Amino acid sequence: MEDTSSQKSGPSKDALSSLTSVEAPAKFIHVKLEEYEPTDFSTKELIQKKAREVCTCNHQTIPTFLCRLFPVLDWLPHYNIKTQLLGDVISGLLVGIVAIPQSISYSLLASQDPIYGIYTNFFCNIIYVALATSRHNCVGSFGVLCLMVGQSVNRHLQLAGYSDDSSSLLGNTTSSSNGTAACDRSCYAITVALSLSFLVGLYQILLGVLQLGFVAVYLSEPLLGGFVTGSSLTIITSQMKYLLGLKIPRHEGVGSFILTWVDLFRSIQNTNICDLVTSLVALAIIVPVKEVNARYKEKMKAPFPIELLVVIVATVLSHYFNFEEHYQSAVCGDIPTGFRKPTLPDINLFSSLAVDALPIAVIGFAMTVSLAEIFGKKHGYTVRANQEMIAIGMCNLIPSFFYCFASSAALTKTLLKESTGTHTQVSGLVTSLVLLLVLLWIAPLFYSLQTSILGVVTIVNLRGGLRRFCDTPRMWQLSKLDTVVWWTTMLSSTLITTEIGLLVGVCFALLCIIFRTQRPRATLLGKVSNTEIYEDQATYKQLSSITNIKIFRFESPLYYANKDYFKAVLYQKTGVDPVLLAAKHQRVQAQANRQTGNTKSFLGTKLDCFKQAKKRAEKPPADACPPSVDMHTLILDCGAMQFIDTVGLSVLKETHHDYKEIGVQVLLANCNPSIRHRLREGGWTGGKGCEGHLAFHSIHEAVQFAEQWYHVHQEQRKEKQDALLDPVDLNFQVSL
Repeated sequence: MEDTSSQKSGPSKDALSSLTSVEAPAKFIHVKLEEYEPTDFSTKELIQKKAREVCTCNHQTIPTFLCRLFPVLDWLPHYNIKTQLLGDVISGLLVGIVAIPQSISYSLLASQDPIYGIYTNFFCNIIYVALATSRHNCVGSFGVLCLMVGQSVNRHLQLAGYSDDSSSLLGNTTSSSNGTAACDRSCYAITVALSLSFLVGLYQILLGVLQLGFVAVYLSEPLLGGFVTGSSLTIITSQMKYLLGLKIPRHEGVGSFILTWVDLFRSIQNTNICDLVTSLVALAIIVPVKEVNARYKEKMKAPFPIELLVVIVATVLSHYFNFEEHYQSAVCGDIPTGFRKPTLPDINLFSSLAVDALPIAVIGFAMTVSLAEIFGKKHGYTVRANQEMIAIGMCNLIPSFFYCFASSAALTKTLLKESTGTHTQVSGLVTSLVLLLVLLWIAPLFYSLQTSILGVVTIVNLRGGLRRFCDTPRMWQLSKLDTVVWWTTMLSSTLITTEIGLLVGVCFALLCIIFRTQRPRATLLGKVSNTEIYEDQATYKQLSSITNIKIFRFESPLYYANKDYFKAVLYQKTGVDPVLLAAKHQRVQAQANRQTGNTKSFLGTKLDCFKQAKKRAEKPPADACPPSVDMHTLILDCGAMQFIDTVGLSVLKETHHDYKEIGVQVLLANCNPSIRHRLREGGWTGGKGCEGHLAFHSIHEAVQFAEQWYHVHQEQRKEKQDALLDPVDLNFQVSL
C-alpha cells in the first residue's frame, strides 16, 4: 500500500520532517503500511476456551476422539483386501523371519534371556498396529536401545550384588518377579528391564499427551548419526567376547569401551577356537549376501533371509556335533515356550531408574517419529508426531507387564518392511503371528544355537552405523560445524557412556547454535548495476558501491550475546569508529579554543566582522561541524535479524547516537514487523511512533532517501554559506 500523497508532493512529513524548505526529488516514494489493530489476548479466556473444547461431549466428538486415539478405526474399514493384503502378508512374513534371530541376539545385548526378546517383538507389533499413524514403521528391539537397557540392567545387577557371569542369563528363569531374595540373576535382570520399560513408556505418553514432540527437533541429524555410530562401536565391543568365546566382565560407566578392549587383549590367548571359526564363517557368509541384497533390492522381489538360514544351519551343526560339550562353546540353552503370567513392575526401582529411562525415552521416540515422517513423505500420507509418541509409549508401557524391555521403531526392519511392498500395519500382525509360532513351538529348537552366531547377527546389522564414517568427508564439505557435532557426539558416546554422550552431543550442538549467532557473518553490500538488488561485495563481482553510503548486513538476531561483536565488526567493515572520532574531535576543539581564545572581543569594526564571517564560511572552526568521514549515511540491513532484545535495541540507539555525533545518519531497512514494533515501543529516535523516517521496507528505498537527504542538506548548507558572505546582510552578521 503506497502513500499517494507522497507521490504527488514528494516525501511525506514523517519521511523528511527536517526538510521543510526544499522539496525532495519526485523519484523517491516513501511506502507506509497500515497495521491491523492488535487483538486483546487473555490467557484466562484462552484456557477456558480450550477447556470447553476438551470437555464438550456429544455424539460426534466421541467417535472422533476414538479415531484419533486409535487410527486403526479410521483406516481398517477402508482396507482393500484385493490390492493390499498380498503385499502386507509377504512383507510381514519376511520381517518376522528376520526378527527371529534379531530378537534372540538383541536379548543378549539387553542382558536378558532370549525368550524376552521374542516377547518384546511380539507384543509391540500388535499394540503398534492399533495406535500408529505410520504405515511402514516396524517396532521392536532396537540395537541402541538394547545397549542402553543392558547398561542400566548391569549397573543394577552389580548394586544388588549379583556376580558378573553373562552365561547365567541363558536359560535360567525362575518365577519370582519382585525383590532379590527369591530371585536369581536372570529374574532380577528382567525385573529391572520391565520397570525401566514402564517408565520409558510413561515418559513417552506424557510427552505425547502434552504435545511436546518439538523436543525431538533438538536431536539434529548429525547428532543422531554420531550417536548411532558411537553406540554401534560400543555394541560391537560388547559382542566381541561372544565371537571369541571369552568370559570377561562387562564394564559399565566412563571408559568401559577402552577397558573392554584391554580385557579382550589380555584374554586373547583363551579364545575358544570353535566359536572363533564359526563366527568367521558366519561373517564370511552373511556380509556378502546382505551386500548383494542391498545392491539389487530393486530387482529382487524379496531379500534372501541369510541370517535365518545361518542360524538354522549353525543350530543343527552345534546340536549334532555337540559343540557345547566337546568344545565348551556357549549356547542359548533352554528357551521355554508359551507365555508367562503377567506381573507388575517393581515400584521400588522407579527412583533409581527414573534418570536412566529419560534418554531411552527420548532416543526411542526420536527414532520412531523420524522414520515415520521419512516414509510418510515418501509415500504421501500424513504422520502425527504426538500420536506416534503415544503409540510407542504404549508399546513400552503395556508390554512391561508381560516381561518385555524397551523398544522403538527399528531401522533395518522398517527398511525391509518398506522395500518388500507393505501397504498398512496389517503386516505387523503377520509378523506377530510368525513370532507366535516361535513362542508356542519353535523356541526350544534353538537350544544348541551358539551365542557367537548371535553376536555375528548383531554386528552385521550395525553396518549402516559404521558406513557413516565414509560420509564424513562429504559432510565436511557441506558443513564443517555439523561434522564437528557428529565427531563430538560419536567420540563421547563411545569413550564415555551412551547417556553422557547423548547429553554432550545435545549441549555441544546448542553451543554451536549460540556460537553461530554470537559471531555471525557480517558484510558490506553493493548494488547490482541497473537494478534494485544489493548483495555482498566480498562474494560477488561487479557490484558498485554507492558514494558516501555504506550498507551493512548482520546475519543474526541482535541480542545480548553478540552486542559487542556487532559494534566491533560494524566499525571494522565501515572503517569508521564514531566514538574515537568524536573523542578526537573534542580534543581538537578544546585545543583550538585554548589557542584562539574568545574571538568576539576582537571584532571592533564592520570590516573585521565581514572578514571573520568570510573566514568562518570558507573554513568553519572545530566547534562548527563534525569531523570529516567518507560517508554521510549508514544503512543497516535487518533482513537477517529474526529478533532483537532490549539489549539489541539499546545497541541500535547507541549506534544511531554515536554516528549522529560525527554527522552520519543511521537508517534501518528490511525490518520485520516484530522488530519495527520493538523500535516503536522502545523509542528508537526519541519516542513512540518516531521511527517512521529511519526504518524502511527495502534497502533501495533507504538508499533513495539517503541520496535525497544529502542533496537537500548540501543545498541548505550552500544557502547558509551564501547568506554569511552577502554584504547586504552584513549588519545582521555584525549583530551576531
